Amino acid sequence: MHLRHLHLSGVTPYALASTLQTHVVGALLASKASPAPCPPLPPTVITAQFHPIYTTGRRDLPSPSAQQVAHLRATGADFYPAARGGLTTFHGPGQLVAYPILDLRRHFPGRGIGAREYVALLERTVQATLSRYGVVSMTLCDAPGVWVTPERKICALGVHMRRHVTSHGIGLNVNTDLGWFEHIVACGLEGKETTSLEREGVVVQGGVEEVAGVFVRELASAMGVERVEEIAVEDISGQEASGTEETQRQ
Repeated sequence: MHLRHLHLSGVTPYALASTLQTHVVGALLASKASPAPCPPLPPTVITAQFHPIYTTGRRDLPSPSAQQVAHLRATGADFYPAARGGLTTFHGPGQLVAYPILDLRRHFPGRGIGAREYVALLERTVQATLSRYGVVSMTLCDAPGVWVTPERKICALGVHMRRHVTSHGIGLNVNTDLGWFEHIVACGLEGKETTSLEREGVVVQGGVEEVAGVFVRELASAMGVERVEEIAVEDISGQEASGTEETQRQ
């Protein structure tokens, strides 16, 4: 089995990646429900960097008030309640967002892996990516994500699962404007800081696109996949492409 990689170049709308993610998840769920035997669909990872947007997670209870949402939108960012785990965070230019979409039961036959093992796999993949740039990182038992110190978080993590099919994923700060995080308590962690590769003294010449390639290769290695296939929006669905390309131009 190979790993398909769709990278959305440039800074793109959150809605584009969300629509594509929903389509791939739907295709995986449909193949699982099909009574006819069929080969498993290959796992897919979508990588991108978004126009500024704050998203909430399922742990945001109560949901942000209309006043809080208006405050966030007044910064110039958009706002969207997401289905992922975790709490409020920021996505924007300079941050690598990666959405791995795979069926944990099919890709890890016999034993499968559960939610905690999958989260740990993503964290290890981010750590391996950071190590390629000479950044030593860690995980904390009480706070999902990846940290460079117990006080400075460099990568947020929030996933969703339905019938063992994964969606959402990670947000790794490459050269993000960290000022956006000052408007929220990122991931609900009081007294903690957000950092980036740039703030840690690492200048990535290829920016988010370069780090996306490194992350996907490390993910393939962690999953035991030997080949990564680069694909385009049209390869996911021609019908979706016609609709999402219009979204991307807006």
